[in-house]
Amino acid sequence: MTTKSESGQWPLWEVFTQPGGGKPHQHAGSVHAPDAEIALQNARDVYSRRGEAVSLWVVPSVSITASAPADSGMLFDPGNEKPYRHPQFYKTPKGIQVF
Repeated sequence: MTTKSESGQWPLWEVFTQPGGGKPHQHAGSVHAPDAEIALQNARDVYSRRGEAVSLWVVPSVSITASAPADSGMLFDPGNEKPYRHPQFYKTPKGIQVF
């Protein structure tokens, strides 16, 4: 991935940061870079310069596949038809702290 796009910019990379405490990675933003190593360095400089992150992921934007809002019925309706999967149907045992 070392070629510039038609607009003259390096490829776009999506950046995910993980805060301390074992929390999950979250999307932080994007950077342009010619390859993964430089994308990681750019992400570090932009998104973790104050020590906000303990881990970084960079993913080429062209590698991300997402669902479209128009497809939501096909993708999500089957799960909505199974209300027994929602936690309101289960009783919490005594002594268990609920957050």
